[in-house]
Amino acid sequence: MDFDHQSVVAFSKSWGLFYLIGFSIAVTIYALWPAKKAEFDRAANSILDTTDRPGR
Repeated sequence: MDFDHQSVVAFSKSWGLFYLIGFSIAVTIYALWPAKKAEFDRAANSILDTTDRPGR
């Protein structure tokens, strides 16, 4: 099978697009997963915790 530059570019663009769409969907599902809510809330509020200061 002989691949020229145009066919490799077309293959890379199409499968790269599918890869990025799939990766975006996976990240969105991970971020919105109900079991992760407590972990993300704790991470969001940890910056407000007064017991964790720089230099201590």
